[in-house]
Amino acid sequence: MKTGAHHFKPGKILDALGAIQNSLTRSSQRIAVYVQSEPAKVTQLSLSELSSLTQAGEATIIRFCRTLGYKGFQDFKMDLAIEVATRSSNEESLLDADVQDADSAQAIASRLQSAINNVLTETINLLSLENVEQVAKQMRSADRICIFGLGTSGITAEDAKSKLMRIGLRVDAATNNHFMYMQASLMQPGDVAIGISHSGTSHETVHALKLAKETGAITVALTHNMGSRLTEVADYVLINGNRQGQLQGDSIATKIAQLFVLDLIYALLVKADPIQAEKIKRKTTQAISQNNTN
Repeated sequence: MKTGAHHFKPGKILDALGAIQNSLTRSSQRIAVYVQSEPAKVTQLSLSELSSLTQAGEATIIRFCRTLGYKGFQDFKMDLAIEVATRSSNEESLLDADVQDADSAQAIASRLQSAINNVLTETINLLSLENVEQVAKQMRSADRICIFGLGTSGITAEDAKSKLMRIGLRVDAATNNHFMYMQASLMQPGDVAIGISHSGTSHETVHALKLAKETGAITVALTHNMGSRLTEVADYVLINGNRQGQLQGDSIATKIAQLFVLDLIYALLVKADPIQAEKIKRKTTQAISQNNTN
């Protein structure tokens, strides 16, 4: 059920390298960084040339290509060449340039728009849509859904709870580690636990998902980091994009990528039973819009 080393098609290789980087060995990381910085050049290199440029053995390079689902370096190079050729010239995110003090609000708005477009493209490239469909199916039949997240991931968890509750799902969001642990330990087989952590290394979220897994609940990781500790305790892994450029702090693009994945699940749940979803949505909307006169 987990996303394994599946074959990354042209157009998805450079995005995939960003997502698997933290789970690679040190020498493989050097190869990944080099490929990301010089993709066009790599398509022209021989195995031995890349080996000396990255100080990584030829066997390590072949293993690296296999991690991405290729038989060897030649196969990898062919797909990388297609990706390089088809990347649009405006692909370079405007956000990769630092925001200058003199920039107008209009210029900054354009950069943010570009960052959001890029992160959504990257998310679609990295997401296993089969996993998304499976998660929606499991959530549809679950008695209870718990979403775990700390900090800004907690805000995403609360947002998802609000949307899912409006279509009648029994869902809760835990954004404090003590509540996360208590809720996780009370889950039952058939329940669904979703852990949100952009880095995939949040100790509290990893522990909560592990506790949920021990109860027999179905576990889902929403993260950018393939091969992170969060993915190790997940039955289903959903990868979101990460193109943040140089803007510091909690990136709006990352946030939107997380919300996008959860919105995709929401849309699939509505599609599964649109009449029921509409009926419950009307009921919940009425409940919160009625003016209490007493």
